[in-house]
Amino acid sequence: MPKYFADKVISFNENLKYSGKLPKGFHVLNPFIENPETIRVMKEFYHKFYDDNKKRKFLIGINPSRHGAGITGVPFTDTKRLDAVCGIKMHSAHTHEISSVFMYDMIAAYGGVKKFYKKFYINSPFPLAIVKDVKDGPKLNANYYDDNALFEDVKPFMIETLKLQIGFGLDTSEVYVLGKKNAVFINKLCKAEKLFTKLVVLEHPRFIQQYKSKEKELYIDKYLRSFEGE
Repeated sequence: MPKYFADKVISFNENLKYSGKLPKGFHVLNPFIENPETIRVMKEFYHKFYDDNKKRKFLIGINPSRHGAGITGVPFTDTKRLDAVCGIKMHSAHTHEISSVFMYDMIAAYGGVKKFYKKFYINSPFPLAIVKDVKDGPKLNANYYDDNALFEDVKPFMIETLKLQIGFGLDTSEVYVLGKKNAVFINKLCKAEKLFTKLVVLEHPRFIQQYKSKEKELYIDKYLRSFEGE
């Protein structure tokens, strides 16, 4: 039986597998199967920051990008910040992911990784990377809500994984949803399944870095103010 919060997350990740339907042109990437080093660094991360039984608040993303958790197995964490901030080096890949930049700037403002991860857990309702085919080009990142048929196909899996993650020891009285469109879909799931009492919607780190970088400090402050009640 998993002993600590870390053990529960690690067991969840090691057993992640999507075997449901997908619309034509969409594919799921599972970093825990495709790169053996992902399992190693993911285990090291959770043992380093989650070896306890503390109850945590949940920050819900969309689904991992190929350059963030799609490589490291750690949400909103590229290899640069995994090494420089978390002290865990990955040798098989080197990635830069703009959402990770904002997230770790926000975490630094909160008080650092040890303080932050003691209070919060970050993941996604669909915790595997999704990509879509592009004619005459490389596959692109896709969000679970980009296509109505895609959302309907993955919805049962999303409900199942959210319930499993709540079982790690998450505080369901309030959940932080990253991204306004993401919140629309999470709200649908919450109403149907009664998963969380209150949703707090925050702008997605990618949106902030890409379109509002000059106002980044204001968004960091917004995140921190939202956390004040925790």
